[in-house]
Amino acid sequence: MADAQARRATGLMLALAGATAFSGKAIIVKLAYRHGVDAVTLIMLRMLLALPLFLALAWWAGRGRPPLTARDWRVVVGLGFCGYYLASFLDFAGLQYITASLERLILYLNPTLVMLLGWVLFRRRVTRGQLAAFALSYLGILVVFGAELSLEGRDVLLGSALVFGSALSYAVYLVYSGQEVQRLGSLRLTGLATSVACVLCIVQFVVLRPVGSALELPAAVWWLSVLNAVACTFAPVLMIMMAIERVGASVASQAGMVGPVITIALGALLLGEPFTVWVALGTVLVMLGVALLTRVR
Repeated sequence: MADAQARRATGLMLALAGATAFSGKAIIVKLAYRHGVDAVTLIMLRMLLALPLFLALAWWAGRGRPPLTARDWRVVVGLGFCGYYLASFLDFAGLQYITASLERLILYLNPTLVMLLGWVLFRRRVTRGQLAAFALSYLGILVVFGAELSLEGRDVLLGSALVFGSALSYAVYLVYSGQEVQRLGSLRLTGLATSVACVLCIVQFVVLRPVGSALELPAAVWWLSVLNAVACTFAPVLMIMMAIERVGASVASQAGMVGPVITIALGALLLGEPFTVWVALGTVLVMLGVALLTRVR
């Protein structure tokens, strides 16, 4: 009994730590943008520094398992493209135009997009309870979006669209990765798919930017990228996976609800982002809607 309680407590701590670490990503990206770096360069640095870690993860998780077939590699490349490369790039690009708070709330809508894709692609039934939770979540986003639009102007439209595209891209990854997780294992698939995304981000930079420009960046951008790659990219993946093993995906997902709150708090403290009654109201509505959708499902 004591061992089970200790395992559950450890799992909850890992889930909370992982959600907190993930939440810091947007803050770090916004701080790096203050040094004049662009999205293509910034995401390249993050992925370049994270690549050795994810390659090591893929090797470690693949020990003793059969080698990947040609079909497996096609699936891994496809999932890596939509789940980590495209989602990450759109997210980084969107953060140039909107606050970290709004970005985190839009990404938090991911379960609603998974529900929509399940209905569109697989004709899964959607209940009235799910529709009510869906409406509540998007009402919250509209509240925060309207408040930010009045302060920041039309750029908020572009930034929100880019981040929403990021959430949609990752939802596609979640919908199609379920069967592959069963065959390849979650850690192995994550390591391989993320490694593919890292390579794509590096190639994108080489094609679009002079390579020497990366060496001319301020030291602060490099240190922020190291922190982003290790503490806000690789470490949270491990912590969330370890938490799921101990307490299950449902409990780990509920612990992840602290993410938007932490991002909003850090945005106000470190970035000086406005925290108004509209942001607070919208955040409550989004989190309540996603919580209800998870419970209904």
